[in-house]
Amino acid sequence: MHSLDRQPTPFRLAPRCCARTRQGVECQSPAVSGKRRCRMHGGARGSGAPQGEANGRYRDGLRTKEAVALRAEVRRLQSSARDLLGALSGV
Repeated sequence: MHSLDRQPTPFRLAPRCCARTRQGVECQSPAVSGKRRCRMHGGARGSGAPQGEANGRYRDGLRTKEAVALRAEVRRLQSSARDLLGALSGV
């Protein structure tokens, strides 16, 4: 007899978490209401990374869209300057 057979009906009918466990099988815990995962695999309140500036990645601004675009523009300018210098030295 399977362990779920002895559980109350709402528990048996609840959607399952289905996250992969360390053993490589799907977790059979019920998903948290309104979520796709159980309380142990990310469905608990407050789980996940903080939003906005509370997240550590915003500490230095290295990965902002503006900083990434600026670095791409600098690389493009360096490349064109290298090409220009190569063309001038070949003359």
